[in-house]
Amino acid sequence: MNNVFVYCEMEGAHVADVSLELLTKGRKLATELGCQLEAICAGSELTDVEKQVLPFGVDRVHVFDAPGLFPYTSLPHTSILVNLFKQEKPQICLMGATVIGRDLGPRVSSALTSGLTADCTQLEIGDHEDKKSGVTYKNLLYQIRPAFGGNIVATIVNPEHRPQMATVREGVMKKEILDENYQGEVIRHDVAKFVPETDYVVKVIDRHVEKAKHNLKGAPIVVAGGYGMGSKEGFDMLFELAKELHAEVGGSRAAVDAGFCDHDRQIGQTGVTVHPKLYIACGISGQIQHIAGMQDAGIIISVNSDPNAPINSIADYVINGTVEEVIPKLIKYYKKNSK
Repeated sequence: MNNVFVYCEMEGAHVADVSLELLTKGRKLATELGCQLEAICAGSELTDVEKQVLPFGVDRVHVFDAPGLFPYTSLPHTSILVNLFKQEKPQICLMGATVIGRDLGPRVSSALTSGLTADCTQLEIGDHEDKKSGVTYKNLLYQIRPAFGGNIVATIVNPEHRPQMATVREGVMKKEILDENYQGEVIRHDVAKFVPETDYVVKVIDRHVEKAKHNLKGAPIVVAGGYGMGSKEGFDMLFELAKELHAEVGGSRAAVDAGFCDHDRQIGQTGVTVHPKLYIACGISGQIQHIAGMQDAGIIISVNSDPNAPINSIADYVINGTVEEVIPKLIKYYKKNSK
């Protein structure tokens, strides 16, 4: 009762990375709150799925295994969470801000009148004083995310209703195994008690999943460009530099909106989150929603003609100059020294 729950997204018999990242964060929140961490795995042919999640410090695994639960459809998964939560009464529920999470989260929160904060970049535990009523609420989930186009960072709390629900994008939280031999309870539920037959009215006839064209999330070096690159041709320099460094190319939202690079290369709050060892930001001013997607990089180098650009404040090294001047020199240097 009143534990931290994580909905684990399934791709076949495998738990999605974003869910494993949330289990890592959920374990820390549960430890701070002095409660248990519970995972929900709903899908088909989930033999030994608990072996994937228990090492992340999960105390209880709720397994729902039935042919109609994969591929994902809205109604049965909503029924599972709503009915399980009415029974277990969790204080927190976390899920990925994926296509599935964006569909499932609002349905569950609406059914339970609990509220939901989307695309959180941080999750913390803290107290909140309602100055109007004079009531202080203890151990609330601080759901932290950029707001108003990224101009401010909002901390959202849900004092009265449970569960406190939040979605988080893949790559925002770090995935860390707690103990390979962690022991937890596994509960295999009778799906029919949670899901009515009418929920299976929608069936997936054909399913197509397209693989990513690049490995931006897992790249050790990322070269990213912003609106300051000036054009699509300007981005060609970044691809040339990336080739010499064996790196991946990313872009800011402004660069993507201007058509300088493809949307699947967008880094930031509305794109992907990256954790490279080296991040080279070229012509990027450093709006808060972009910084949210790359601030955990090991070393950050900023190439910018504006010495007061916001990204310079978090950069380890700043090269003050135009991208047209600096990047060709970097390419020339690396070509010369890679032979």
